[in-house]
Amino acid sequence: MKPKENRENIIDVLINKAAMKQDIADYSKEVFLSFKRIIQDEIIELQKEINDKRIRLRFEEQGSYEFRLFIGSDLIVFQLHTNIFRLPDHNPLWKDKYLSSNPANGYFGIINIYNFLAESYEKNRFNDIGYLIGRVFMNHENHFMLDGQGELGAKFRDLKNNLISDDIIRQIVQKTIIYAIDFDLITPPYEIIKEVSLGQIKAISSDLQLSTGKSMGFKFSNQDSEIV
Repeated sequence: MKPKENRENIIDVLINKAAMKQDIADYSKEVFLSFKRIIQDEIIELQKEINDKRIRLRFEEQGSYEFRLFIGSDLIVFQLHTNIFRLPDHNPLWKDKYLSSNPANGYFGIINIYNFLAESYEKNRFNDIGYLIGRVFMNHENHFMLDGQGELGAKFRDLKNNLISDDIIRQIVQKTIIYAIDFDLITPPYEIIKEVSLGQIKAISSDLQLSTGKSMGFKFSNQDSEIV
């Protein structure tokens, strides 16, 4: 291919693919701001009904691409990824006419939703484990789908027909909160934690730091340990 043809190809890619990715990035930021606004509104509504000061109900902003929702014993982290992603070739959605007829529909901005124990953050337990419980995919046509756990992963799978609205975002937020609250801390089998080194016991005595995660209850770390 001659230099002029190469240049024309570069121009075509920049005009089409690069501009399309920027459109997705801009739209994803708008959706992320809507999530932020609606979550703050949900907190206000919950605070009207819940007077128990022991129950966490607060919002923390962490720059332009992350915010945190503290609710009960849970911390839910929403992060907007700064890059645009294409679905892998083996994804079955490429067989659907919506993507096969226009490959640009298979590029997405992504909002990741993580669930941690609130105390993990408040007590700086950096070994504690969090879980990705949902991912919101948004394309250049403002269509979306939700990949996630439980009802989060079952309700919003129809990329071709799903369009984001404030009502849809509110549903996602509420179902995310319900899933996080229902996902309880589970005690691990006794056999897993019955053997403890002297070093681990000393670590527990000195700074009470055990690596903790909801599905495993707690586990001993080689460095920091805490019992919850």
